Amino acid sequence: MSLLTHVLACLFGMGSWVAINGMWVELPLIVPDLPERWSLPSYLTVLIQMANVGPLFITVMHRFRPNFLDERPVIYTIVSLGVVATFLLALFWKHTAPLGGATHSVALLVLCFLLSMVDCTSSVTFLPFMMRLGPQYITTYFVGEGLSGLVPGAVALIQGVGLMHCQNISAAVTGNGTSIDNATMASSGELHAHYQPANFSAQVFFFFLSAMMAVCLGAFLLLNHHPTVARERKRKHYFGEALADAKGDQALSLSRRRPEEKPMISSLDGPVRRSAFGTGFYSVPEVVFIFGVLAWVNALTNAVLPSVQSYSCLPYGNWAYHLAATMASVANPMACFIAMFLPLRSLVLMGLLTFVGTVFGTYIMAMAALSPCPLLVHSPTGTALIVIAWILFVLTLSYVKVIIGVILRDQGHSALVWCGAVVQLGSMLGALSMFPMVSVYGLFKSGDPCNTKCPK
Repeated sequence: MSLLTHVLACLFGMGSWVAINGMWVELPLIVPDLPERWSLPSYLTVLIQMANVGPLFITVMHRFRPNFLDERPVIYTIVSLGVVATFLLALFWKHTAPLGGATHSVALLVLCFLLSMVDCTSSVTFLPFMMRLGPQYITTYFVGEGLSGLVPGAVALIQGVGLMHCQNISAAVTGNGTSIDNATMASSGELHAHYQPANFSAQVFFFFLSAMMAVCLGAFLLLNHHPTVARERKRKHYFGEALADAKGDQALSLSRRRPEEKPMISSLDGPVRRSAFGTGFYSVPEVVFIFGVLAWVNALTNAVLPSVQSYSCLPYGNWAYHLAATMASVANPMACFIAMFLPLRSLVLMGLLTFVGTVFGTYIMAMAALSPCPLLVHSPTGTALIVIAWILFVLTLSYVKVIIGVILRDQGHSALVWCGAVVQLGSMLGALSMFPMVSVYGLFKSGDPCNTKCPK
């Protein structure tokens, strides 16, 4: 194995979702300066789902014109578009224009749609490209994909996004600006949430995102043309060798299975109808199970739980929210590192971990539903439980996603295309199910961070 190839695969994976993840973590800083205010996340949710037209086109082409569309020029196009769009975002994110009888951040919304197109399409192009490298690099790619959320989140923490303190309204009006202790808060009546100025501007942050996309583009260039990577490449030309690849992948998959590592869901002996999917190693129920778990896990981790993260954490304090968000971002690449050394392919283990992760997700959702007064809101135990729940939720389900990627990588190029499509489908269904509950019907209540009083 080449260390250089591992580093390049990680940097390449980091560019998959770094732009949209960066937009989400920067929202607390840019929202006060935009006409949409806190309805902007709802706009972003809709734009991201509209951008699924990109992966839909790639999947349809793969289904009806197999081996016709080479993902390499598509990747060059979308990553270059990501570099340009984030650069323009740094220059024009504040620009507004009249639209539909109201003022809107037209430049920001258009550029966010383009960035959503880039990131959504990466799901069905980046993974299939990794078939051109050895199987040991697929886990490294997932590490980079996990870092696409951790890195912008860490930079936003350094920037000081969302940090606040409570002060008397009289102090806010007079411009005193001094923070007050809890005793003063309790006796001074209504308080005002005062957000501290950032350590550097949103423009600098967006320039950073543009640099990250440029790094991704450079890593992709080297993965295609560096001599060291060429020696590591499993094969130089995937297309035109479909038959040889299918046989090679099947042999690889079979050679890695020890007799005791049966992937079957059922332990009953006897003839099992094999699926025509990939190498045909898995039965039809197993293929349905794998893709069902993949859609469920991505719906939870990419849409359902992130949409209520603030409701589940902020009642325990701003510190708990930032700690949960940061540690959850760390848990994602940590799960990928674990999978690098323990690439277990057991479908029983996959189902068990999915159940465990769903239990933690259920606890998080329950606390969000009880917001602004969840269980143990005044207790350090409650704070610890919500942070631990977020860490274990992300850790277990991220491990499941990586293992599914490893399994489908053994099944061939087509399996990874469908893997990306199902990832986007699960994320879309999760987002569409949560949007009306959060943004239309208002089933989750945030409360006032300074004035909401919960019974002890």
